[in-house]
Amino acid sequence: MSVPWTLVTALLSWFLVGLFIRVSKARGWGQPVRKDGPQTHLQKEGTPTAGGVPFVLALALVFFPLYLMGRGGDGRELVIMLAALGMGVIGGIDDFLKVRSRMVGGKKELLAREKFPLQLLVALVFAFLAAPLASHELLPGLGGPLVLGAPLWDALLLTFVMIGSVNAFNFTDGLDGLLAGVGILVLLPLVALSPSAALLVAALLGYLWFNASPARVFMGDMGSHAIGAVAAGAYVLYADVWLLPVAALIPVVAVLSVVIQVAYFKRTGKRFFRMAPIHHHFELLGWPETHVTVRFWVITAVMTALTWWLLGGRP
Repeated sequence: MSVPWTLVTALLSWFLVGLFIRVSKARGWGQPVRKDGPQTHLQKEGTPTAGGVPFVLALALVFFPLYLMGRGGDGRELVIMLAALGMGVIGGIDDFLKVRSRMVGGKKELLAREKFPLQLLVALVFAFLAAPLASHELLPGLGGPLVLGAPLWDALLLTFVMIGSVNAFNFTDGLDGLLAGVGILVLLPLVALSPSAALLVAALLGYLWFNASPARVFMGDMGSHAIGAVAAGAYVLYADVWLLPVAALIPVVAVLSVVIQVAYFKRTGKRFFRMAPIHHHFELLGWPETHVTVRFWVITAVMTALTWWLLGGRP
């Protein structure tokens, strides 16, 4: 991926996100804030949400013309981008419902029992397309019988990885600049290999201009779903699926904190963390929001460096 196209993506994302903020403010597309969360978040009431829509649009507008011209990589890139757009659309429906409910009432969001089957469908399609193309054998000696040309157990593993990645990155969102920074760092080891990863990093840089504290726009589910899908796809098809949770330690911890919180509350009626996902727990302990964000960036940078070393040292 040549530098000018990443620059084009970053500038286009910056322009579209800025335009989206202006339109959102004019139409009142603001996001409500939980009253039981950190009190410092109350001032964010009404901040435009669904900011992932314009940067995902910028990503698509640059990638697909490049791909059609033969400059966007091979079939692996198409698989990654289709997964990103499929998951992004699911998140976009959620964003639309949230904005509409604030404006005119009605359904507030997709319920888990509605969202999960859609995620499962996209993940299954990705898994059966990606398993034969994976950079390394996923489950040595345990791939299982071929189904639709893909080893069954490999396909099931990739289905789990895709759904897990999308939801882990989604739960990481919630603080100004947190997910955008984490997403950029997680994808950095693969920018020289995967055009879609490189373009998404560029798009996130354009978005982060407005999402840095104090955020002028929030990402919403479309953006977080697309980031999780690209991260899963790129690590499966260009690196090693087992390195994804290493680089994405913060998203893994975020989703685990939610699972622990829900399970503990159902068992005891009490909260294990002051609030989940875990970044809000640290806020309620007294950490300033910017400290939580930067420290989580630092942890991700360390884990990404470890991932980079593991990639370089692998035969």
